[in-house]
Amino acid sequence: MEHMQNGQVCASGIIFPANSTSSIFSSFLVTGIPGLEAGHVGVSIPFCTMFLITLVGNLTIITVVWREHSLHVPMYLFLAMLAASDLGLSLVTFPTMLRIFWLDARELTFPACFTQMFFIHTFQVGESAVILAMAFDRYVAISQPLRYSSILTHRVIGKIGLIIVIRTLTVQVPLPILLKRLCFCGSNVLSHSYCLHPDIIKLSCSNTRVNSIYGLFVVLSTMGLDFLLILLSYVLILKTVLSIASHGGRLKALNTCISHLCAVVLFFTPMICLSMLHRFGPRLPSHVYVTMANMHFLIPPVMNPIVYVVKTKQIRDKVLKQFFKK
Repeated sequence: MEHMQNGQVCASGIIFPANSTSSIFSSFLVTGIPGLEAGHVGVSIPFCTMFLITLVGNLTIITVVWREHSLHVPMYLFLAMLAASDLGLSLVTFPTMLRIFWLDARELTFPACFTQMFFIHTFQVGESAVILAMAFDRYVAISQPLRYSSILTHRVIGKIGLIIVIRTLTVQVPLPILLKRLCFCGSNVLSHSYCLHPDIIKLSCSNTRVNSIYGLFVVLSTMGLDFLLILLSYVLILKTVLSIASHGGRLKALNTCISHLCAVVLFFTPMICLSMLHRFGPRLPSHVYVTMANMHFLIPPVMNPIVYVVKTKQIRDKVLKQFFKK
C-alpha cells in the first residue's frame, strides 16, 4: 500500500493537496468477519460448502431447464434466469471472501474494487427484476390459466429478459463512472468482504452528494419499485385465489407460489434492512453490517435451488433423472 503526505488521491489516480494528516492510498482493504480473524481457515469450511452448493445447484437448474424441452415454459425459463443471476452473484462475491480466509489477501485496487462493485450490483438488480417477472408469471398462471400460454409466449419471455438486461445496465453503468471523480483519503478499510457502493462512498473525502443521491435513486427505482410491484402482484393473486370456490383449489393455487415467496423473502428482507441501515440508521457494530450483507448476497444463491428442487415436483424429477440415469 502506498502512503504519502500532503495530498489526497482520487480514484482517477490524480493527487491533490490536502492537510498533512491525510493518509494516501491506491487501493481498498476488504474486511473478513470481525472477531473471527484468528479462525479464518476454519470459518472458510462452511463458506466453501456454501459456494459448492451454489455452483452445483444453480448450474444443475440451468442445465436441466436447457436440456428438457418439457420445461421450456415461462415458470422454468424464469427460474433459469434466477439461477443465472444467483450464479453470477456468487462468482463475484465468494472468491473474494475465500481469498481473505485462505491468503489474508484483503487488498483490492480501485479498478478491481469498482469492477466487482459493478457486477455485484448488476446481478443484484437483475435478480430483483427476475423475481418480479416470476411474480407476474404466477399472477397470469392463477388469474388467466386458460390464456397462460398465449400471454407468456417465448417471444414475450425473450423481450422481458432483454428489458431486464437493458434496465440493469442503464442504471448500473454510471455508478463506477461517478466513483472515478471522487478522492479518497483517511481510512481505506471497507466494512464488507467485497466492494459495495454505499460502503465505498463513505470513505471518500470529496463531496459525495451526487453519488449518494444517484445510488439511492437506483435502489428505489429498481429494487424498491420491484418490491412494490411484487406486493401488488400478490394482492391481486390473493384476490383471485379467494374467488375460487373450492378450498382445495385455493390451496393448490397458493401452493404454486410458495417457492417464489421464499425467493422474495430471502432476497428482499436483508437487502432492505442493510440499505436502510447504511443510509439512515445509527452507526452499529461492523459485524451487524457484515452479517446482513452476507445474508443478502450469499444465502439466496444457496437456498433458491434447494427450495425449488424440494417444492417443485417437475424440477425435482428432472434433476433426479439427470443424476441417476441408468
